[in-house]
Amino acid sequence: MDFMAETTTEILKKDSSRILRKQFRINGIVQGVGFRPFIYNLADQFNLTGTVSNSADGVMIEVQGNVENIDKFSTSIESIAPPISIISSINSVEIPLKNELTFSILQSENNTSVSTLISPDVAVCSDCVIELFNPEDRRFLYPFINCTNCGPRYTIIEHIPYDRPFTSMKDFTQCPECQDEYDNPNNRRFHAQPNACPTCGPQCELLDTEGKSIATENPIKSVVEKIKSGKIAAIKGLGGFHLAVDATNEHAVNKLRKRKGREEKPLAIMVKSLADAKLFCHINTEEAVELESVQSPIVLLKKRNNIPIVDDVAPENDQIGFMLPYTPLHHLLFYYDAPPLVMTSANLSEEPICIENDEALNRLHKIADYFLVHNRKILTRTDDSVLKIQNGKPSFLRRSRGFVPMPVQLPFAVPSVLALGAFLKNTICVTRGNQAFLSQHIGDLDNASACRFFDETIDYILNIHQVEPEAVIHDFHPDFYSTQIAERFNLPTFQIQHHHAHIAATMAEHHLDGTVLGLALDGFGLSENNESWGGELLQVDGTSYNRIGHLRPLPQPGGDVASRQSWRMGAAVLYSLGKENLIQSYFPNIPNLDKTLELLNKPNLIPNTTGCGRWFDAAAALLGISSVQQFEGQAPMLLEALVTTPEILNNGWSIKNHVLDFLPLLEYLLECNPVSGANIFHGTFAAGLSHWVTQTGLELEIKSLVCGGGCFHNKILVELLAEKCHEMGFKVYFPEQVPTGDGGISLGQAWVGALKLME
Repeated sequence: MDFMAETTTEILKKDSSRILRKQFRINGIVQGVGFRPFIYNLADQFNLTGTVSNSADGVMIEVQGNVENIDKFSTSIESIAPPISIISSINSVEIPLKNELTFSILQSENNTSVSTLISPDVAVCSDCVIELFNPEDRRFLYPFINCTNCGPRYTIIEHIPYDRPFTSMKDFTQCPECQDEYDNPNNRRFHAQPNACPTCGPQCELLDTEGKSIATENPIKSVVEKIKSGKIAAIKGLGGFHLAVDATNEHAVNKLRKRKGREEKPLAIMVKSLADAKLFCHINTEEAVELESVQSPIVLLKKRNNIPIVDDVAPENDQIGFMLPYTPLHHLLFYYDAPPLVMTSANLSEEPICIENDEALNRLHKIADYFLVHNRKILTRTDDSVLKIQNGKPSFLRRSRGFVPMPVQLPFAVPSVLALGAFLKNTICVTRGNQAFLSQHIGDLDNASACRFFDETIDYILNIHQVEPEAVIHDFHPDFYSTQIAERFNLPTFQIQHHHAHIAATMAEHHLDGTVLGLALDGFGLSENNESWGGELLQVDGTSYNRIGHLRPLPQPGGDVASRQSWRMGAAVLYSLGKENLIQSYFPNIPNLDKTLELLNKPNLIPNTTGCGRWFDAAAALLGISSVQQFEGQAPMLLEALVTTPEILNNGWSIKNHVLDFLPLLEYLLECNPVSGANIFHGTFAAGLSHWVTQTGLELEIKSLVCGGGCFHNKILVELLAEKCHEMGFKVYFPEQVPTGDGGISLGQAWVGALKLME
């Protein structure tokens, strides 16, 4: 950049007070997002000399020139920064002047200290999509088109600074045309690390189940033809493989379910556009914004009647998870006339997603009929994120691709800790300064491959963020894999009670201090006294909590088995109501039912549970909706799907010594059909909870209610509870940046553990 105006030397000769030199240190998501060319052109606009470079601390800038212009430059950095950049902090200091004529972009620095942020993978931008379908463009129909505003980031990076040699793109040498774009600060692809074209970049290939290449001029078009003929395709994407079938083909969907071992759990759908999604589902403004966002998550939507999507995609459910194409390869599937596609994680049910070509062939050869692969390596597995809109705001069921590794900003800097999360829907979390980094969704730690993925993720997240934890935080349950490995690190350890962690997670993201009322509702969490909790009213203040109240304990015949066999909780409720004589008629086809009846008559042999989820299970069982669950949370999901208009049953609950008892409500359900029962259950349950918490809050003079736990995935419960508590003058907080279920536990563990280190 050569300036035509006065040089630094000339200005100094006239008036040295008019000129100064400043150094800016900018931290956040400022690498790989077009930030350096943005700074380069901004300096040009304001006639400044100096330099810009990437470092492990973020972006380093030195600018020199007129005082007024430097002020304008400084103001513009935040106001017009690149669209997918996020600035966490800007620090500036005046430094000595230099005699120079240009502004230049320097090579990245290599530091041992790392504090910059890594961009998540983001959806292909509109500029690249236009080029993708432009026959005159040299990247016409190229499935790996990207620029500094879009494309893979987190899943291709080895370490920072985010430069091509430290990514999986180091395997591809850019052709002269791509190199010119990469080196040109005025080009949209300046230092776009995944930059490539058909001449020099990754390529697709279609394989059979034995890994042999199938001769075809167009692998993507060919795989669409296979899918339309009813075949199952494994398709390599950003964070792993998807298994894809035609969502309008009942035989294909059922074949996928059978082979994958996913009997009834809902499957996600990808369609060409928002307009297409609206043909199948009701979509409000907030849902449309999420669907079309750069994160491009799966969004749960209320389905329309009489749609061509087969019922077995989401059996007996009123919602379907939809997402839009977020890679150029996905766009090309629909360019070649793909139908609505089931796009589910490529794995056997509950195992980690496949990322390597050979791994996919080895693990999926009995599921997929064809494999659409490419030769760009995925360095860390990352499932699709899943969310729904509740109270007009996003609520995560799974926080992963598109959002990880974005940190949760904490209210102040804390010591670095490693939190190991829960057993179900596991994530881990590390803290660094005033930031908490949650990992991508890992899943349930109930099989060897998931535990290996857990171990891999710990190593990766500590390395990529360069964190050396001072302590390890874990759950109370001794049988959790995440608990058992805590001692492996030879660091101080802290046990954090499960429901305390749920509330602490919400407090951390909302920057709440002082004393709050915490409502933790889920299926199970172990107390310090080895009791099964899950419907808890807590008084929480930083590192301490006090259990004020809970739901009435119910017998849980069979222990953990009851969480899958909801008839057991139905039987427990009938027994608690003194109606054990009805158990046989309500559940006539249950084998060995007499053994359960014997157990119920020996209460000292049966554990009790206060789990909120078990009340939902019992209601679903007694209404004939679900007696056995094929996946966690199925019974409550089916119960919620039947709600039309919630109703409140007067005297449907009682409260004594802060124990909330819904047995009157469950007894009333014995006279209801499924729809009216679902309406009365939800309306009454929300009313009883709101009465319980507001009454307690007024007694304790606490009017901040903080919520957490998997039961808050229930949209009806959330919105009714919030409405009723707001009417009583309470402020109600739900998780918004992390999952409300066990996927957010690690944040709460990390926050409490870090605070304990500061005591």
